[in-house]
Amino acid sequence: MKGLINLVNNLRPSFEKGGKFGFLHSTFDAFDSFLFVPKTTTCCGAHVRDCMDLKRVMTVVIVALAPAMLFGMWNVGEQHSLAFGLDMTFWGKFWYGFLRVLPLIIVSYVVGLSIEFASAQIRGHEVNEGFLVSGMIIPMIMPVDVPLWILAVAVAFAVIFGKEIFGGTGMNIWNPALLARAFVFFSYPTKISGDTVWVKGVAKAANGELVDGFSGATALSQAGSGIAPDAIHDVAGGSLDTMRMIIGDMAGSIGETSVIAIALGAIILIYTGIASWKIMVSGVVGALAIGALANIGAEPGTFAAFPPYYHLIMGGFAFGIVFMATDPVTSAQTECGKWIYGFLVGAMAVIIRLWNPGYPEGMMLSILLMNTFAPLIDHFVVSRNIKRRMKRTVVK
Repeated sequence: MKGLINLVNNLRPSFEKGGKFGFLHSTFDAFDSFLFVPKTTTCCGAHVRDCMDLKRVMTVVIVALAPAMLFGMWNVGEQHSLAFGLDMTFWGKFWYGFLRVLPLIIVSYVVGLSIEFASAQIRGHEVNEGFLVSGMIIPMIMPVDVPLWILAVAVAFAVIFGKEIFGGTGMNIWNPALLARAFVFFSYPTKISGDTVWVKGVAKAANGELVDGFSGATALSQAGSGIAPDAIHDVAGGSLDTMRMIIGDMAGSIGETSVIAIALGAIILIYTGIASWKIMVSGVVGALAIGALANIGAEPGTFAAFPPYYHLIMGGFAFGIVFMATDPVTSAQTECGKWIYGFLVGAMAVIIRLWNPGYPEGMMLSILLMNTFAPLIDHFVVSRNIKRRMKRTVVK
């Protein structure tokens, strides 16, 4: 470690302003901050001091994402094994999924960080660590077979038009990861419709030829098509009961299937105080409330007749409410506003699922919509609080 510190210190003068490579100051500073704790601290005046900085926050979120990502890699191999009827070992499934998911992660980070670094160099600003999380979330909410060039274009769109055009990390209006997914959904809907998801690499057609790829219906799309809860099945025809949906052994986007793995991440985020439990709880309440209301008078066999808790364990609801609805930049900031914001996210997601036949998933559109109205929610909460305080004020 001392050798690395000495190397960085020896190189530092060349990258300072006026040095030989001064034009790369922002890039050098970014790597320095990534490797070591920043030396910038408050030295005078009254300040609130805390051990958490942006890098530590991003690191904790990455740790919280790890269970869902690792399970997603194994599940890619599991769905492949089920579809082919293979007897793959646990590590064989994980290794197969790892090799399928790794290129997506690499493309996401290379494209996103390249734009971040270029933007910082042009503006002469510091490189923030915000994309460390977005770069991990984007592959997790994509189908594993999304073409790498489409993923690259989606990441570029999300970073440029979702972040940098507004001023960079902390200034964006919408969640960048969801913007990337929305870009793919509206530009290349056949790649991410939500109806089916890739489950195996090579299939044999009726004429004996090998076909590159095979997709299986997701549990959410089966529910939307009118299949009863007890008839929902996996890619091999086996029953998908409630416990299997909670565990996540089913077709879906890479990181969105396992409620247990996502719950582990939620515990980490809540314990460290990084994500708001109010948004998570109110989002669940909103989804259950609309689901329960939809049950009233619903025709048997329709999606509206499903038990309300099914909305929590199918599709991307759990992942969205834990990792994306709680984004501190794009969500409501006031404590009362968080309850309202979370409730509306959950409610809108179920409304879109039940009454929008063209889109079986609703979490992406719900969160993006509420990102747009989050400042308005905070405005009304603050205005209402000011009026209440004014009424209590006695003017002599």
